[in-house]
Amino acid sequence: MASFIKFVTFDCVDPIGLSQFWSEVTGYVPVEVRDDFAALAAPDERGVRGILFWKVPEPKTSKNRMHVDLASKNGDAEIERLVNLGATRFERCEGNGASWTVMHDPEGNEFCLG
Repeated sequence: MASFIKFVTFDCVDPIGLSQFWSEVTGYVPVEVRDDFAALAAPDERGVRGILFWKVPEPKTSKNRMHVDLASKNGDAEIERLVNLGATRFERCEGNGASWTVMHDPEGNEFCLG
């Protein structure tokens, strides 16, 4: 029997704000929101079951060792939508026959859109 990814978890300074951002990005719905914790649930049976946000006292200070990869049928329009939600573009990359854009969420966590 193999393990599966049940949740993706973010340590963050503002669980409420960051969970609102990721809810708008992914369509995951809030199921619990407190000052120190927020949980989002998947809107359907695809992908990871939920995203968790835990409040920590320190801000992010270095590159993520793990990140979320997103996909969209219309990458340019999705990048603009994400920027309007509070994300920032970092860099455009190409390699191994693929291309993607590295972005940062409002707390500086890297994620990619391909």
